[in-house]
Amino acid sequence: MSIYQHFRENEWTFVDQALEWQQDAKLRYRERLTDFLDPRQQEILQSVIGQDDEVNLSFLGGSPFSERKRAFVAPSYIQTIEEDFKLSLCIIRYPSKFVSLEHRDVLGALMNVGLKREKFGDIVIGDGYVQVIIAEEIEDFIIANVKMIGNASVSLERRPISEHEKNEEVWDEQTTTISSLRLDAVLAQIYKLSRSKVLPIIEKGLVKVNFKTIDQQSFLLEAGDQLSVRGFGRSKLIKVEGRTKKDKYRLRFGRLS
Repeated sequence: MSIYQHFRENEWTFVDQALEWQQDAKLRYRERLTDFLDPRQQEILQSVIGQDDEVNLSFLGGSPFSERKRAFVAPSYIQTIEEDFKLSLCIIRYPSKFVSLEHRDVLGALMNVGLKREKFGDIVIGDGYVQVIIAEEIEDFIIANVKMIGNASVSLERRPISEHEKNEEVWDEQTTTISSLRLDAVLAQIYKLSRSKVLPIIEKGLVKVNFKTIDQQSFLLEAGDQLSVRGFGRSKLIKVEGRTKKDKYRLRFGRLS
């Protein structure tokens, strides 16, 4: 039985990476600190090597409720501590009386200085400030180079990780019936949109499944998938609870409150 059959084809490259990290820890006795992983990548990593008694796998993203986390993969005899994850917390100050910042504004500014998304953890928008968890190795570079976000002048300062304010997400769970698990059908049902409105949203690349852009309306969803639709918020498929007498899927889903 191949391990790949448990994952979608577009996830096989990351499965290969996870297997390599596993071999590094088991056979070469090497420690490996990853970049920030999204929740689906964490799930894959846990599935591939989390039950291996010869490997110590742990995650940390700044708080118990962090979404994006770094993973530390090591031989089983090594015990990890918080410092191993090399996390930094930066506070971004900006003139909130005159401008407002959104998550995508902040992320865009951070990536525009030449760094990839995987170097940043969660971004939390506060009242007149923004918190962002970053990889320790880029902290000085970010502070020195990020001076503007949109039209706003900003300043960055280091703060202790203990001040990270990420709260637990609250999902509003509902149950529905649906004829198909195609992406267009599920989005129309969850967000109460017509199929004619859903199609251009998908084609324009405004939909993500498990944090990856999907532009195929016929893409088949599975239980556990997390969805994001720009302008409409986030949702997730919690469970497919069987079929009705009319052969429809009974679907439990959640929308982020």
